Amino acid sequence: MFVRRNVTSLAAAVLSAVLPTAGCAGRAPVPEPASAAAPSAAARHGHVEGATEAAEQQSRLLVGDGTTGETRVLDLITGRVHETSRRAGLTGLTTDGRFGYFHGPGGVHVLDGGAWTVDHGDHMHYYRAKIRDVGDLPAGTGASVRGDTGVTVVTGADGRAGVHSRTDLEKGATGTPTGLPGTYAGAVVPYAGHLIALTEDGAGPARVVVLDRSGRRVASPESACEDPRGDAVTRRGVVLGCADGALLVHRDGGAFTAEKIPYGAEVPRAERAAEFRHRPGGTTLTALAGKSAVWVLDVTGRAWTRVRTGPATAANTAGEGAPLLVLESDGALHGYDIPSGEETAVTEPLLRDAPGTGPGRAMAPVIEVDRSRAYLNDPAGRRVHEIDHNDALRVARTFDLDVRPSLIGVTG
Repeated sequence: MFVRRNVTSLAAAVLSAVLPTAGCAGRAPVPEPASAAAPSAAARHGHVEGATEAAEQQSRLLVGDGTTGETRVLDLITGRVHETSRRAGLTGLTTDGRFGYFHGPGGVHVLDGGAWTVDHGDHMHYYRAKIRDVGDLPAGTGASVRGDTGVTVVTGADGRAGVHSRTDLEKGATGTPTGLPGTYAGAVVPYAGHLIALTEDGAGPARVVVLDRSGRRVASPESACEDPRGDAVTRRGVVLGCADGALLVHRDGGAFTAEKIPYGAEVPRAERAAEFRHRPGGTTLTALAGKSAVWVLDVTGRAWTRVRTGPATAANTAGEGAPLLVLESDGALHGYDIPSGEETAVTEPLLRDAPGTGPGRAMAPVIEVDRSRAYLNDPAGRRVHEIDHNDALRVARTFDLDVRPSLIGVTG
């Protein structure tokens, strides 16, 4: 593997990654006795035995080859590629900020990416540890996986769900899941120490239920979601895609509420938001809106914007004034100003084979984003492009790989 067009200083990044960080208030915290009621300062800040705290985010790119089943971890700080396990029949990849969940017909393989961020609201803590294979979670074709810092939930295509302890995964074991009662429409999503789910009784639209981590129903906010598809966790709450727009489920004090964010007009099913993509923790979501447009959902402003583009394959945005990034059928990445819909930048064609367009395509190229960079996979070219989306879509680095990166996901 080698890196071309590298215009960033990896040496500086590596040096900062190994420098120790100060405490939250600029000085080391005073140690407290460890107990169930008062966890240690290290535990409160996300420390896990064997991990090292770093001065900056330790981004890593998980890669899966859907043809051979090979997987890799690309360290975006050092540029080093780590060879990991092989799992035949890879069909999808889900990440939760630390772990990668590689989907296949025989289950979901868990890979610890070895890097994560602990969000304290007004500041962050960054950690790195060894990359390792954890094991397999029982799941069939079509299962979904959603996780947070406490649990990982696997929801099968039949609507049945099981809850796995995050502590087990951090220790390198899958553990025994706790089964949730009943069945659910779509993925069960961990949020705010609870689980957000949709239930259907066959007599009307799906409705939101809030469960505790053992599966006991604790709230049923007033809601209705026809034809649920797609979900995302943001700082403002959980977004669930519905036929007439989205439901935003959030906790206000000790109570959970469900608020509809409507499209404002009837939208054909083929043009509805069915799969959301966004910067982790961001509040601006994107989704393909048919073949030649992209939906942008401003969760904070409770508003949808439909941006007309060329034939679109993938989309994403870092939000907060960043451009809308759209991979189009010409193989180039296009940038759009979201409020006006005007195209502001475009790259040269980056993909060796021009991608197909529209939703529902298996293992199509995707765009992953963080605050300063975007990552676009080129399976046919066996490479991943790193894009500076704050600098007219400048190609900052290109990583050549020994596998086809048909699946990618950012952790750290």
